[in-house]
This record gives sequence, structure tokens and C-alpha cells, in this order.
Amino acid sequence: MSPQDRIAERISTAARSAHVFLATAESLTGGQISCILGAAPASSDWYRGSVVAYSSEVKHQVLKVPEGPVVSEASARAMAGAVAELLGADIAVAVTGAGGPDPQDGQPPGTVWFGLFTHGRIDTEMRRFDGEPQDVVTATTDHALELLERALVSVPGRVPPPLA
Repeated sequence: MSPQDRIAERISTAARSAHVFLATAESLTGGQISCILGAAPASSDWYRGSVVAYSSEVKHQVLKVPEGPVVSEASARAMAGAVAELLGADIAVAVTGAGGPDPQDGQPPGTVWFGLFTHGRIDTEMRRFDGEPQDVVTATTDHALELLERALVSVPGRVPPPLA
């Protein structure tokens, strides 16, 4: 089992225990985070889905990203909030960045913004990853999964529905 599969398994256990729903909004990762979460145990119980918005137009139209550069804090914030609202998630992670090999929006390759929506609050952070585009995608995917796992540790969770 890969390290990504192991963290997805822990996310699944924590999400089911907390009775919360998760979602993702992805750009440079092109759906990799979604693939890993969708393959996790019992994912249909807690994973709401993903919006893969590779195109800037899709980010602006679907995920309410304000006009301007999409490799930005504002973009990550908007993506996280919009995907949580669209898919009915309690926790959502969003990633947008310059995977390389060329700069994007004036940002050097490897620049990635993360947005994390947790029960109405949105936190953002920027990271720079080295390597080829695939290395940046892998590092971004790993960090997004870590952010979800960390968010689940501090989440109060939903009250489970009463048993019939």
C-alpha cells in the first residue's frame, strides 16, 4: 500500500468517525487527489466529490474565483469555499498552482496555493515545491491529503443520524 493510500485510509476512518463530508477542488493536480480519496475504504460514505478546474475560465465561472491571477491566495480561498458549498461538504481542500515547467501568473514553477475549508472557515497557505511537473503534482497531492487529515483531527463533526 502506498503512503497516499495509507493516509487516505486514515482520512476515511476519521471522516466516518466524525460524520463529516469532504470535497476537493483541483487545478494543477488534475484529479489525482480525487482518485486517491475515491479509492479509499467506504469513500461513498464521506467523500462528496471534486471539481477539477484546470482552465482559468472554469475556475472563474464554476468556483467563483475572482478575475485576476489564478495562482493566488484569493483563488485558493474561493475554490475551497465554492466547492464546499457546491457539493455540501464540511471540509474541503483546494489546490491551484504553477506546476511547471514554465511560470504562470508571474509565479515560478512549483508555487502552489492551498485553501482549506473547515466548517465555514477558510485557511490558506502557499508552498513551493522543487522538481519536474510530476514531482510538483505529487508533492501537492501529498500536502493536500495531509491538510485534510489534520483538519479531521480538530473537527467537532456532525451528530450522527438516529438509528431507526
